[in-house]
Amino acid sequence: MHIRPIARGDLDGLQVLAQETGVGFTSLPDNRDFLASKIESAVSAFEERTPADDRLYFFVLEDDARGELVGCCAIEGQVGREVPFYNYRVGTLAHSSVQLDLHRTIDTLFLSSDHTGDAEVCSLYLRPEYRRDRNGALLSKARWLFMAQFRDRFPNKVLAEMRGVFDENGVSPFWECLGSHFFPMAFTEADRLTGLGQKSFIGELMPKFPIYTPFLSEAARACIGEVHEQTRPALEMLKKEGMRWEGYIDIFDGGPTVEAYLDDVRAIRTSRLCQVEVAGEADNTERPSWLVSTTEMVNFRAAWVGRGPDDHDVITLTEEEARRLDVGAGDSLRVLET
Repeated sequence: MHIRPIARGDLDGLQVLAQETGVGFTSLPDNRDFLASKIESAVSAFEERTPADDRLYFFVLEDDARGELVGCCAIEGQVGREVPFYNYRVGTLAHSSVQLDLHRTIDTLFLSSDHTGDAEVCSLYLRPEYRRDRNGALLSKARWLFMAQFRDRFPNKVLAEMRGVFDENGVSPFWECLGSHFFPMAFTEADRLTGLGQKSFIGELMPKFPIYTPFLSEAARACIGEVHEQTRPALEMLKKEGMRWEGYIDIFDGGPTVEAYLDDVRAIRTSRLCQVEVAGEADNTERPSWLVSTTEMVNFRAAWVGRGPDDHDVITLTEEEARRLDVGAGDSLRVLET
């Protein structure tokens, strides 16, 4: 298994992934023309033909043995520059009456664009049959190695939007109680339009004043800051890297937005460059605990390897690992112990 940049020939494989993602996975709609456009944007980004603040770096996880795409992930260079990036900020309003000697604090939701200009890690999806052998960790962590290697292309903060709660029928209680009253469409249609980048209707139709959460149903309030059950592993990996919830949620399903200063992310702080040597055979059968990535943008590769670097920052790869990463003796790799 290895991570690489998406290529123009991946359209069919990407559409298969898009068809599997399900409701609430906004960034990968099942629309062939849109997906083709996304691939073109990503190719331009990796070739550095677009401005750094307008780049989408889209990666795929490929099964070497079968030659199939089995997962994907992405990095938005900066959000909200061309299309507004909206969410709710959970806040508190205090009310008091001197005459009655009463004081109340009430939770509220404010429409916000506070994350404009931040980077975003997004679009992580792994096919169910491959949710094993730390493939999910490979998808999640490879993005940090890319950002560490090309740190000057990214801003100071990074965020991740997590899919919110849906019931057994695929219905979002948060949407049913709130969003459905302001948008004359089904959740799936609003979700589809957002995925296609058509987000201006959000600012045009959503209320500009704070929403008092006691007016929401109990089921809707329970969704605030909570994640879809299939999203919990991804959230836990992000939290281990130092991402945290600061009170921002998705305006459609109430899922949390987690964030961090990029230089505080563990993988970015602790990864380092090493020099490659190539040996014929692996000398152990232990589960690989080192994640490595190449240092070129267009030919970026990331994979697990069986051995870490020595005291002189030299990392020895098997011939198979070297082929998978397309590197040879004397090349550099960025390495991370997990």
